Amino acid sequence: MLNRYGERVHKVSIDASFTCPNRDGSLGIGGCTFCNNVSFSPNSRQPAAIKQQIDAGKFITRKRTGARKYIAYFQAYTNTYAETELLKQQYNTALAEPDIIGIAVGTRPDCVADSVLDLLADYQNKGYEVWLELGLQSSFDETLDRVNRGHGFEAYRSTLKRARQRGLQVCTHLIIGLPGESEKHYETTLERVLELGVDGLKLHPLHVVKGTQLANEWRRGEYQPLGLHEYTRIAADLIQQTPPEVIYHRLTATASENILLAPGWCSKKWLPLNLIAEELEKRKHFYNAPILIDDATKFKQINVAG
Repeated sequence: MLNRYGERVHKVSIDASFTCPNRDGSLGIGGCTFCNNVSFSPNSRQPAAIKQQIDAGKFITRKRTGARKYIAYFQAYTNTYAETELLKQQYNTALAEPDIIGIAVGTRPDCVADSVLDLLADYQNKGYEVWLELGLQSSFDETLDRVNRGHGFEAYRSTLKRARQRGLQVCTHLIIGLPGESEKHYETTLERVLELGVDGLKLHPLHVVKGTQLANEWRRGEYQPLGLHEYTRIAADLIQQTPPEVIYHRLTATASENILLAPGWCSKKWLPLNLIAEELEKRKHFYNAPILIDDATKFKQINVAG
């Protein structure tokens, strides 16, 4: 973003009050076993109007970083799960703000119609920064079934192909630590995603939050989340296996302490990031992710300085 726009660009998260086919009965009810939307969208219970959310997000970000350009991140639930005309109205509302230079749209791979891809491609052709963020989580259908995901890997393959045919930038979300999976699963999923082609990746450690089926499994001792140092090593392994042109948008995920059950380290953002940076430094891996390392070590120094 610095190279492309000459200054810092930050995301502003938006909850546009969409739902999910895995919650409204179209595919199922209850959602994924790990999903409590409050864990990544604190305003999801009573979201304000889009413009108000953008204004609030810009105010906080500007005070913290001084950024003056923003990407409207439609984050909560499935942000392509509506009629295309309604989606267009919502997206246009965000893009109407003069300092919003683009949008990122988080969604499921089974909820992206061609008409939605055409709409996003049209924004991109008009000069906006556009990212389609696909929540794959795992390439193993048995894992996706186990967590009640409601789609398989083929849905991702199809949507990814149609998006790339239109020249859209795609960021794929992967969860590390899903029940029943091992390091071999994570590596294979990454290999499959890279083989199909992708522009960005997000890694999320699976954490247990209140109000989920996973929380019940954890209480019964049926699920144990990854430890901090184990996750650090795995994340560094995956980064090291990724070509340098693929951008890592995220390397951890957090939840507020009032809903987080386990692991406790997922309440802290910079702790795992700094440890991953240190691990990569030990491996002399700066050449493969220079921006990531520079940013992470910079914030480590700020944290040490208080």
